[in-house]
Amino acid sequence: MTPSLSPEVALRAQARAAFLHNHYHVLPEQVTALDGDASFRRYFRVTHQGNSFILLDVAPEVGDVTAFVELNTIFSQGKVRVPKIIAADCALGFVLLEDLGAEHLADRLTATSEVQGYYESLIDMLPDIARLPASPHMKPYDAAFIEMELDIFSEWLLTNWLSFEPQKAWYQHWTDLKQALIKNMLAQTQVTMHRDFHSRNLMWHDQQWVVIDYQDAVQGPVTYDVVSLLKDCYYRLPEGQLAHLQRYSFDVLRETGLLPPHSHFEEYQKQLALTGLQRHLKAAGIFARLYLRDGKPGYLHNILPTLQYILDTAKCVDAFQWLATSLQSEIIPLVQAKLEQQK
Repeated sequence: MTPSLSPEVALRAQARAAFLHNHYHVLPEQVTALDGDASFRRYFRVTHQGNSFILLDVAPEVGDVTAFVELNTIFSQGKVRVPKIIAADCALGFVLLEDLGAEHLADRLTATSEVQGYYESLIDMLPDIARLPASPHMKPYDAAFIEMELDIFSEWLLTNWLSFEPQKAWYQHWTDLKQALIKNMLAQTQVTMHRDFHSRNLMWHDQQWVVIDYQDAVQGPVTYDVVSLLKDCYYRLPEGQLAHLQRYSFDVLRETGLLPPHSHFEEYQKQLALTGLQRHLKAAGIFARLYLRDGKPGYLHNILPTLQYILDTAKCVDAFQWLATSLQSEIIPLVQAKLEQQK
């Protein structure tokens, strides 16, 4: 017996059908829900007359597709390949897109002999993204926003999930850490950044890379997309490749004028490390939030690899030894125990 839909879900299904009917003038033969997005966005594969498309569905009460549509134009005009929009209704929250298939960078990383070439070609793409003009649809990536992202870690992972209650001195160290990371990020060249440039948001289609999930692009530090790619929460590069690609990214950014002409690689490495620390603290908190708030436990297993990135960086900075100690003696064991309970 098929379970009945809630009134809200049934109304959304009707709106979806009406949008598709208005576009095709008939209902398409098949509409299949797709899984895997870590947000309020829903995706469907639409099959009609032998062709396949992707429908993005964002109910207006939970989100807005306007930035997705507007930034699609900006990325396309800047020669960054993004999905082609077939039709859109921003008021209703629907966008019909070309179907790019299902092959992401993450799916191609088993062919290890080609991995370095993949990453080099993606680093070569970053100057095109960096030079994209600012848009009113980009949120301000300022000190307050960076701190808000960091607080996702303390609120959702430490307090809400782990019930971790550190000593008073821990909070003072945490405040100092946040200020150091904010200072590092704001001191860098500010460029357009994708903000989630990693192996699950880069698709291989018609022999080229296509960038997806670009709707949260902002103007921010020049190293952010580099570290998102090279220190991916979903895939860890071997140390030798990571070292090579860090140097390669430095050369690309410097040669394209995105770094000061007299930049030193050692300073660039420090900026990368601290920017990565901010991103990974935020990401670890988001993985816990996806479970607690959104009922998505599938990201919990990404927390430990992300905490390992944090630990690796903290151990290398004298001022952050307290964090390395806290991770090793308290936080990581608590996470391991929580994950054991999930089995």
